[in-house]
Amino acid sequence: MAIVHATEESFAREVLESKQPVLVDFWAPWCGPCRMVAPILEKVAAEMDGKATIAKVNIDEEPDAAAAYGVSSIPTMILFVDGKEAARMIGANPKSAIIDFINSKN
Repeated sequence: MAIVHATEESFAREVLESKQPVLVDFWAPWCGPCRMVAPILEKVAAEMDGKATIAKVNIDEEPDAAAAYGVSSIPTMILFVDGKEAARMIGANPKSAIIDFINSKN
């Protein structure tokens, strides 16, 4: 499955109402570590297809979404399970760590 680009308008539908876990990457285009993790998340999305959804929220375009979840540094990845925050991971991490993170909270 492709990565979902969630907005403040679509966040509830794409993330909170999802039937499967959703890993939300809060990022910005000017963030070097965010750019490093982007291709990794593409691979994670392909590998986790049917098991979890990967969503991205651009904090420059959606500042209220970032503020609502207390995102103060990026990249921050928050795993939502059944519409609630289950865990968060801060910083750029390798694919294996991200997949393990999703699986451990699922």
